[in-house]
Amino acid sequence: MKKEMYPKLTIRLFTDQKCFGPGVAMLMHRVEEHRSLRSAAMSMEMAYSKAWAMMRNAEAGFGFKLLHSTTGGRGGGGAELTEEGRALLAAYDAYTAALDRQAKELFAQHFAAFLGNR
Repeated sequence: MKKEMYPKLTIRLFTDQKCFGPGVAMLMHRVEEHRSLRSAAMSMEMAYSKAWAMMRNAEAGFGFKLLHSTTGGRGGGGAELTEEGRALLAAYDAYTAALDRQAKELFAQHFAAFLGNR
């Protein structure tokens, strides 16, 4: 049976500590989809407390808010990305997509001998 070999890069951004990576990016995409951090966390089978901790850590690393949250009540609570959060997420997505394209090209160049005859 032929097995396909491919690279898989994960990009993490650091300040003095890790502050952003694929988990935070996915959580932010889910917040955009669900309009709620709690629902976003649930959709990822993640504890709400962990989701809050991840967002607080990322915000501390970047020095700006990524989410704007409203508390529950008559209209219900919710969350949405701030302008800076949307811009950061778009930059991260574009950067990882560009790196992925480059990685596939470099992988094909450097591993060509191992890819065709399996």
